[in-house]
Amino acid sequence: MNTPATLKYTKSDEWFDPSSGAMGLSDYAQSQLSDIVFVEILVDVGDTVEVGSPIASVESVKASAEIYASAGGKVTGVNKALSDKPETLNSDPYGAGWMVKVEGGQTSDAMDAAAYETYCAGRTH
Repeated sequence: MNTPATLKYTKSDEWFDPSSGAMGLSDYAQSQLSDIVFVEILVDVGDTVEVGSPIASVESVKASAEIYASAGGKVTGVNKALSDKPETLNSDPYGAGWMVKVEGGQTSDAMDAAAYETYCAGRTH
């Protein structure tokens, strides 16, 4: 499982990069979903999101899932390329697979990488 130490993670498997304001779906989550075939970003630039509010919906060959904001703030970027290449979430969840960027980036209950790895290891599959 890939969990970059510079990111913060939520129990609902989203990540947040405090330095860039980017957020998205964790490597753990994309591996559980398997092959992602559809992504819809639910917010636009200029919107304000709160921690835990829906920012995207994804579908895989196994399931569908809502993606929630891992940080609150004003939306400054939306990765529209994911609509055309949803599989990017499987191949590069922390790079080209970012979903939304926010300004302000207030988090609550976010875990560091070590805590998130421990949390994931304790989950049943």
